[in-house]
Amino acid sequence: MKQSLFILALLLIFACSQPQKKQVDESTKLPLLKVSENNRYLMTEDGDPFFWLGDTGWLLFGKLSREEADKYLQDRVEKGFNVIQIMVLHSLEYESYYGDKALIDNNVAKPLVTEGSDFNDPEQYDFWDHADYVINLAAEKGLYVGLVPVWGSNVKNGGVSTEEAAVYAKWIANRYKDNDNVIWLNGGDTFGSDSTRTWNALGAGIDAVVGDRQLITFHPRGRTTSSIWFHNEDWLDFNMFQSGHRRYDQDDTEWNFGEDNWRYVEHDLAMEPLKPTIDGEPSYEGIPQGLHDTLQPFWNDADARRYAYWSVFAGAFGYTYGNSAVMQFYRLEDEGAAYGAKEYWDEAIDMPGAGQMQYLKTLMLSKPFFERVPDQSLIASGQGEKYDYQVATRGKNYAMLYTYNGREIHVAMGKIAGENVNAWWFNPRNGELTTIGDFENTGVQAFDPPGEVADGNDWVLVLNSIG
Repeated sequence: MKQSLFILALLLIFACSQPQKKQVDESTKLPLLKVSENNRYLMTEDGDPFFWLGDTGWLLFGKLSREEADKYLQDRVEKGFNVIQIMVLHSLEYESYYGDKALIDNNVAKPLVTEGSDFNDPEQYDFWDHADYVINLAAEKGLYVGLVPVWGSNVKNGGVSTEEAAVYAKWIANRYKDNDNVIWLNGGDTFGSDSTRTWNALGAGIDAVVGDRQLITFHPRGRTTSSIWFHNEDWLDFNMFQSGHRRYDQDDTEWNFGEDNWRYVEHDLAMEPLKPTIDGEPSYEGIPQGLHDTLQPFWNDADARRYAYWSVFAGAFGYTYGNSAVMQFYRLEDEGAAYGAKEYWDEAIDMPGAGQMQYLKTLMLSKPFFERVPDQSLIASGQGEKYDYQVATRGKNYAMLYTYNGREIHVAMGKIAGENVNAWWFNPRNGELTTIGDFENTGVQAFDPPGEVADGNDWVLVLNSIG
């Protein structure tokens, strides 16, 4: 037994002692991100607001060549995204697009690094060189990357010990601590109650290396939030929840929030100390309702918008969009698609929901960002339930109210400054503004959105103080 422990110790020391390559392009550094002073949002180190608009490019390292990665990242930049969420290790046998394995003996404490290789030379670089290249490429395009060090199922299934996780955390944090565009997503579609010590070892281990330079959160299992297990951990800078892919009638969890992802926001923002929160995985566009039964209806762009506006207006600091074919990078040469994906990834990047997310980001950044708070008292009556639900948010001189199905909005006026307000309709499908007129800022005012009442006929009522 002593001899086995001695050998394990030598292996761990060996892994820790391997030189870490610093492959950072100094000309493409992005502003560091930090939590805002009011602990509700994110901002850059320069104090500018940062609205997280993420996309789930989970299998990017394993499925895309460098040329394909360039195409994907450029498309996401053009559509307004600024964060790409990526699994570093989808499995312990994970290989890059070029067939290079990430680990020796499927052990996270033993990354397979080819010393002396040129990460710009396809004939020499290894898995980690490919990851370096993609992370730097994202930075060149102004994109941050949310890295999941190892997907949760590998830990839950016993493939990663707490000791190995601690070694790996130190190694990978040292490799990317100088990359200003890196954000850490501990976990990976898993319950924090599964292997809690290991997740804390990963989080604390990364935090010990990167300190305040890089943000850390936890990506949890569907219909849960990181705050359940890790809210008070020093390494957790902001909360992330996964509202998941199930309909109201498919949710059998204790909380039973169903599709009401705004409820997770309310839950997290009610906790102390206050930390920002975000929906890091809502229902993907182009995935079956309930996830596994491909005979069920598929979630569409209207659903993606609903999740986005519900959560952000409830107080989330941003939103992560996802597409089924894109997150798995489904290709012609694949034997089949997971979850019944019907398009190849390079077609699915142009599905309507992906192009519509930028309008939310533009809208939120058009108003004073840090003063914004959720305020359901703006809705005088008829807040509604499920798809009828209306959600409101405001600053000192503006208010915004969202309806998913075009129901009339009854506004309790006088919640923002000014004797009068100027009212507009904002169209989440194309970002267009249509003026309604000026109104006295007193009493209750009814606003009837354009079109018929129908799911997906969603509108934002924008009120601006005047006088």
